[in-house]
Amino acid sequence: MVSKKIVVQSAYGLHLRPVSLLCQEALKYSCHIMLLTESKSVNAKSVLGVLGACVKNGMEIELQCDGEDEKEALEAIISLLDSIFKEEKQNKEE
Repeated sequence: MVSKKIVVQSAYGLHLRPVSLLCQEALKYSCHIMLLTESKSVNAKSVLGVLGACVKNGMEIELQCDGEDEKEALEAIISLLDSIFKEEKQNKEE
């Protein structure tokens, strides 16, 4: 199992667009992928599950991947979230 903690850096938190992209990316991998907050643990391949975690700006989340392609999955999802946060920050500054 591999995991990484990140702080959500989106003024809107994890809303429908980034959650949809996150889940689409997670579904590409066979490993189990969980998103953990202080109070919830949800399947990162479930749009409703991740939306239900109600992740807000500034919250720390942990992504845990367990299985055959765990390292690739974790790297891809972290990279995706970083690019989403950067894009939102750039759009907000414009």
